[in-house]
Amino acid sequence: MPAYDARHFQPPAPAARVVLRNPDTGASCTDVLMLLDTGADVSLVPRTALDSLGITPTSQRFYEPVGFTGDPTLSPVVLLEMRFCEKTFRGQFLPVDQPWGILGRNVLNAVSLLLDGPRAVWAEHRA
Repeated sequence: MPAYDARHFQPPAPAARVVLRNPDTGASCTDVLMLLDTGADVSLVPRTALDSLGITPTSQRFYEPVGFTGDPTLSPVVLLEMRFCEKTFRGQFLPVDQPWGILGRNVLNAVSLLLDGPRAVWAEHRA
């Protein structure tokens, strides 16, 4: 069971390490830190990881996410593959300018997770 991340988040929060892959070149980036956020509609990927993979935003598609301040921002879409909980997710993600990404419901709704706050660990629940 992965432990909650107390190094990057206070209070400690559930986070995962994922693999990102450029579907055009096959280049991959391992060990990308992602906060598990059931309140996020979409998943956001650190721009530094995208840069290392040579992935650039598509110029045709944008989303308008709303952050904590309530102010919307225009964000371009990137196409990539993400490996999380032994599953591959292909599709559209948004870049973010911070050291970690955010796993939102577009990914989390496809897996069953147990968040054990008192023990500060999480795990994939397999039926």
